[in-house]
Amino acid sequence: MWVFALFDLPVDSKASRKAAAKFRKHLLKDGFQMLQFSVYARNCASRESADVHVARVQEGVPADGQVRIITITDQQFGRMLVFWGKKRRQTEAPPLQLEFF
Repeated sequence: MWVFALFDLPVDSKASRKAAAKFRKHLLKDGFQMLQFSVYARNCASRESADVHVARVQEGVPADGQVRIITITDQQFGRMLVFWGKKRRQTEAPPLQLEFF
């Protein structure tokens, strides 16, 4: 399962730029990877794990701007079409991960 965080945050003042940078760092610290500048994704082993990371994203949402969170299955992620210019590329492979309970 994949968790996506898509956001559009204001950067018109020093304080808003700092809040946007803090949110991006929050996502990276939680294991998200940047797919595009305002699109971050994280692979999760289960629905329960995805729910935990969705809650963590919600905790870090800044006061201003728009944040959207969506979860999709590995199969849906694999059907994504990725282009660099006119050339089609493969989607990112899910990371190999080991979880300890």
